[in-house]
Amino acid sequence: MSAMLDKLRGIDTIDRVGKHGTETGRALHAEFVRSGVKFAANPDLLENVYYAALGKLADCVKPNAQGKSILQEGGVYFGCWLESTGTINTEILSRFCPEAAEATFEQFAVLQREDGLLPYKVTASGPVFKQIQLVTPPARSVWTHYRVNGRDREFLRQMYTSLTRYDEWLAEYRDTRGTGGVEAFCTFDTGHDLSPRFWHIPDTPYEDDPAKFDPHVPHLPLVAPDLTASVYCSRQYLSFMAAELGMADMAEHWTNKANQSLQSLIDHCYHEDDGFFYDLDANGSFNRIQSDVLLRVLASEVGDDTYFSSSLRRYLLNSRKFFSKYPLTSIAMDDPRFDPSSSYNTWGGAVNFLSLIRAPHAFERHGRHVELTWILQPIVSAMSNMKRFGQCLSPWTGEEGFTDTYSPAILCVLDYIERLCGILPTNNGELWFTGLMPQTRDHGTKLADETAYSRTVDGVVFELHNTREECKIYRNGELLCRFPAGVRIVTDRSGNLRCVVGMSIRPAEGRLLYGGESLELRAEGNEVLRYSGGNWKVESSPGVVMPAYE
Repeated sequence: MSAMLDKLRGIDTIDRVGKHGTETGRALHAEFVRSGVKFAANPDLLENVYYAALGKLADCVKPNAQGKSILQEGGVYFGCWLESTGTINTEILSRFCPEAAEATFEQFAVLQREDGLLPYKVTASGPVFKQIQLVTPPARSVWTHYRVNGRDREFLRQMYTSLTRYDEWLAEYRDTRGTGGVEAFCTFDTGHDLSPRFWHIPDTPYEDDPAKFDPHVPHLPLVAPDLTASVYCSRQYLSFMAAELGMADMAEHWTNKANQSLQSLIDHCYHEDDGFFYDLDANGSFNRIQSDVLLRVLASEVGDDTYFSSSLRRYLLNSRKFFSKYPLTSIAMDDPRFDPSSSYNTWGGAVNFLSLIRAPHAFERHGRHVELTWILQPIVSAMSNMKRFGQCLSPWTGEEGFTDTYSPAILCVLDYIERLCGILPTNNGELWFTGLMPQTRDHGTKLADETAYSRTVDGVVFELHNTREECKIYRNGELLCRFPAGVRIVTDRSGNLRCVVGMSIRPAEGRLLYGGESLELRAEGNEVLRYSGGNWKVESSPGVVMPAYE
C-alpha cells in the first residue's frame, strides 16, 4: 500500500478542521465526515487549503427554527440568497452534506409567499421579497439533489408544488410586454451588482415591489436572457419531476412551456451576428454588453453542441473576451467598460466565484471536459494561495479580493478539487474518478506530485490514488482498477465500469486493469470509450476546441 493512501486513511477530518464553536457547525462537519470524503496531497499546500476551506464552511451555516443547519452566503452577506445559496451553492453542498442541503432547499418552499413568489433571500429576520434575484434554475438544483441523495419523493413533491407556483408568479408579473420572456426590473434581479449591464437602471424595483418597474426609466423593463433561460431550464426539470411523480400530462405541459420560453429567448434576446444573448430594452434595442450572461444562458442548458463550441471559440476561451489568466471574467476584456478590480462587490470585470461554480455544468453537458480543465487548473492554482475565501479574484493575478468566508468560494474549492482529481457522484447514477494532477502554475509553485481522495457511496468506501503517470481505484480497500493518468473512469454507484473519458489535450495511452482483464487503452481528448464485454466502443469523439487570441 502506498504512503499516500496511508496518509489519506490516517486523516482525522475533525482534527484537521478543528472543533467548531457552534452546535450547527459541529453538526455540519459531522455530516461531512459521514460522506467519507477526504483529500490528501503531496506536497501538502493544496491539502491544507482544502481543510481550511472546510473549516470555514461551518461558519456559513446557521440553525433555522427547527434547529436544522441552513447554508448562508457568508462574508458580509447575512442570509441565504435564492440566486446562489439556495441553488448552485446548495447543489454542490448536497454531494457532501445532503441533510443541510435539503433543509436549505426546503426553507424557500416553507417561506413562499401566498401569491407564489419565493423569497429572494432569507435572513435571521425572515423571508425578504423585494426583488427576484434568479440565476441558477432552482428546479435543476433540486432535481440534482433528489437524484444523488436517495430520491425522497415527499421532498420532491413539496418542491415541485412550490416551484410550480413560483413559475406562475413569474409568468403573471414578469412578462408585462407579452414576449413570453422574463423581465428584469432592476440590477439586483440578476445579482449583477455594479455591472455596466445595468448602468442608469435602479438597483431595486419600483417602490420595493417586485411586481413593479420604475416607469420613469426609459429602458425598462428589459427582457433578460439569463432570467428567461433560467425559467426555460427550470421548466424542463419540472417536466422531469412531474414524470417522476406519475403526472404524465403535466410532464408534457412543462415541456411545452419550456419550448415556449426557449423560442422567446431566441426571438427576443439572441443577436445572430454576435452569437450572443443580450437584454432587449423597452424600445426594442439590444444592450450589447458582453457579460457572463452568456455563461448563465449556457449553464441553463440553452444551445446545442455546435453553438457551445462556437461560444468557446468566440468568447469563453478567447483571451480578448473572458479567458483571462485566471478565468472567467464577468465582462469581456475588450469592452472599454471592463474593470479588473476585485476589491469590492462588483460584476464589472472581476472573476466571481459564483460564475466559477456555475460553469462546469455547461461544459460537461456538451462533453467539453478538456476545455473545462483549462478553467479549473488556473483557478485551483489561485486557490492554493487563498486564506480568506473571498468573493472575487483578480483576473490578472488570481489574488483574492472582496470579503471573506464566502460560501461560493469555499464550495468551489471542494468542487474543483473533486472534479480534477476526486470522486464525484452524478445525478444519473454514475461515479467519476478523474485521473488528473493539479498543475504547477504560479511562479513555478508545485501543487502536487500525487493526490488521494476518498468517498463513501451507499456504504461502500471508494479511494482514488493519482500520480503523474498512473492512477488506482480501491473499493473497500481492494484494488478495483488501475489506469493511465489523463482519463476519467466512469462507473455506476457500485463501481462497475461504464466508460472512459479522455481528459487531456494529449492522448492518454496505456493499459487499464479491471476485473481481471488488462485492456489496451488510448483516449483522445474528450473522447468517450464505452466498455462492453471486454472491449471499447467509441461513443463520441468531438475533438477539442482550442483557445483563441483574436
